[in-house]
Amino acid sequence: MMMDESEIVEKIQQLVVQHRDLDMAIQALIESGKSDVLQIQRLKKQKLRLRDIISRMENDLLPDIIA
Repeated sequence: MMMDESEIVEKIQQLVVQHRDLDMAIQALIESGKSDVLQIQRLKKQKLRLRDIISRMENDLLPDIIA
């Protein structure tokens, strides 16, 4: 099922919020001083995956430019 442009924008906004929440969670773990290195690595990988998805979706919104 293809999403229309407004649905894509809405999904991007949701993913950006998730990305920001992960960033805050990572910072909180680091600042707590009792951070689990593996947990932080997992959260960072999840954050990168979200960033990739967001980038792909944003690219889908841009019209193809023929150079």
